[in-house]
Amino acid sequence: MTKTDTAAPQTLDQAKAPTAPEHLTPPVAPRIDHEITQVGRTRNDPYHWVKDDNWQEVMRDPSVLRQDIRDYLEAENAYTKAEVEDPTTDLREELFKEMRGRIKEDDSSVPEIDGPYAYYTRYREGGEYPIIARKPASAAFDPEAEETILLDGDAMGKDEDYFSFGGIDTSPDHTLIAYSTDTQGSEFYTIRVKNIETGEDQNVTIDNAYGPFEWSADGKRIYWVHRDENARPDSVWMRDLETGDDTLLYQEENPEFFVGIDKSASEDVIFINASGHTTSEIYWFPADEADPEPRMIAPRVKDNEYNVVHWDGQFYISTNLDGAVDFKLMRAPMDSTSRDAWEEVIPYRPGTLILGMQPQKDYLSIMERENGLPRIIVRAREDGSSHEISFKEQAYSLGLDSGYDYNTPILRFDYSSPTTPEQVIDYDLNTHDRTVRKTREVPSGHNPDDYVAERIMATSWDGAEVPVTILRHKSTPVDGTAPMLLYGYGSYGITIPADFRTSRLSLVDRGFVYAIVHPRGSMAKGYQWYLDGKLEKKTNTFKDFVAAGHYLVDKGYTSEGKIVAHGGSAGGLLMGAVANMDPDLFAGIIAAVPFVDVVNTMSDDTLPLTPPEWPEWGNPLTSQEDYDYIASYSPYDNVTDQDYPAMFITGGLSDPRVTYWEPTKWAAKLRHDAPNGGPYFLKINMEAGHGGASGRFEGLKETATEYAFALAAVGKVDDLEFNEE
Repeated sequence: MTKTDTAAPQTLDQAKAPTAPEHLTPPVAPRIDHEITQVGRTRNDPYHWVKDDNWQEVMRDPSVLRQDIRDYLEAENAYTKAEVEDPTTDLREELFKEMRGRIKEDDSSVPEIDGPYAYYTRYREGGEYPIIARKPASAAFDPEAEETILLDGDAMGKDEDYFSFGGIDTSPDHTLIAYSTDTQGSEFYTIRVKNIETGEDQNVTIDNAYGPFEWSADGKRIYWVHRDENARPDSVWMRDLETGDDTLLYQEENPEFFVGIDKSASEDVIFINASGHTTSEIYWFPADEADPEPRMIAPRVKDNEYNVVHWDGQFYISTNLDGAVDFKLMRAPMDSTSRDAWEEVIPYRPGTLILGMQPQKDYLSIMERENGLPRIIVRAREDGSSHEISFKEQAYSLGLDSGYDYNTPILRFDYSSPTTPEQVIDYDLNTHDRTVRKTREVPSGHNPDDYVAERIMATSWDGAEVPVTILRHKSTPVDGTAPMLLYGYGSYGITIPADFRTSRLSLVDRGFVYAIVHPRGSMAKGYQWYLDGKLEKKTNTFKDFVAAGHYLVDKGYTSEGKIVAHGGSAGGLLMGAVANMDPDLFAGIIAAVPFVDVVNTMSDDTLPLTPPEWPEWGNPLTSQEDYDYIASYSPYDNVTDQDYPAMFITGGLSDPRVTYWEPTKWAAKLRHDAPNGGPYFLKINMEAGHGGASGRFEGLKETATEYAFALAAVGKVDDLEFNEE
């Protein structure tokens, strides 16, 4: 990636290699037999060679990638550049300028008051990375108040191909700031500390760290999470800032569990979280304890999840214990936290999912989801009374802001919808008054009345009603003539929010219908909706997506062959699966960092995410049933000679979540096994990981390329037609 001076105009032409060929034939990957036998099953993986044996080191230093692999990836990138990027240079530049024009370049967050200061993030005009700053709390909302810049992301990232902040936090006395950064995209962070007044580095370097960390109450120690050689967060350590010594506080021996750390909103308690996908174990210790001794809340029980907050001198615990599928709320005294001491506060209500809790001194705010939409329930400490914070739109996104001030009666939350730009709202818990602190500004202009947002229910293969969020321009007809971008994810219980994204408008303004499917595997309709789309029910996710596509065709939102499907990571698995199931439905597939080599990945227990994800997908190393079921849908293992739509496939060389070889092998196999389909385009970011390019404008360039492909796939780009007969 070529970095551009932030003061200079940033265009896609600047990144164009002048020596790129005008036209290339697709690269042909060598096929080398590689047989693998497990649980009585044997498979051949002819593209296994694409996985560098030294992959752990490649994550930290991409320059050590084996040369033959690098040559092949660069050939793929050159082909994609010649066939997709170069022919759409003007269009991509137009899309990029539109999307950038909708961003307020000198934007800033709403200040968060923490003691004597108000902290916020802002960007300078043309800047790629955030600036972390503060001003006196008394002048929190005074735009003219003098500020102190704590961290300048543009200056810190200017010489890096990739740059990202992880955790950022000031010491309790506000004299020091600790921060973690990643310069590879591999999610191995380095924690550093500097003196705010002098700007001097404090000679603190903590390598191989996970992003989050916490301060001790006296500011003399930092608690941090270590990542092992396989990139797993496996242990919690205490760094003594005076001696430089590290002390181990917690070591997780089970590779199926990842470790995290968090401080309570009251700042009195530090939590250590050891969690698998469906099982929790949480420890705590006082934030002012000089020699911490973690105490267990309750031991792990298979498929029992619980989350804890500290409120009103007790622990409040949301849990799915005893069949409470959508969770119930319990509480326990701090000196007696075993499950038999838990007291019920809010019973289990089927269909009402407890998503999270935000404690403040006199109130506990609880985020719930019912009928696919989130809401906030506020519970008063004094008398236990509760009230709901409600909203009127058909589809919307809602998020609680944890904030800093535990004693305030002000709850901050974010609200948006597909047509409504994000608002930051301060809600007075005493009076129920709302103050809009910020409405996202769209400099190039935005009229919500020009767009229509809908929430419909599509009937799936077995009669299940699948939520679909739709955004279209009011002038776009519902007569089958419109192209559609159909987005989906549907794994790990993650629910894609019905929020406001300015980038989508570049397609919607060109006549696209933008639709998001919320299939089983998400929690759009509660925790059972998630359970019905995992393990032996995983194919429900794929069937829901395809059924939603056909339902939208039947209702006139689009037509068969006019849909471009889009998903990333586990959503990329969805893309591969639906392409195998029903290729004629789609004009194109955009698969971003796609998890498509499912059998091989779930059989490699050295990969960071494999052991923790066996409860999600099954374990093909120990179970023939799991092996056979995964093999029945794994996109890489089910490529056949059929007329696939055009595909745009991306990956990141230093990605620890979906390794670069998954999309690479899949693209190679598609070309070999289905030569009459496609074409298939692979783009590997050689300087980034799972999230793609760092920086807010570099990321927009990647989106512009995806959208240019989508427009070409439905015949909206002159002289570029991927689906010619």
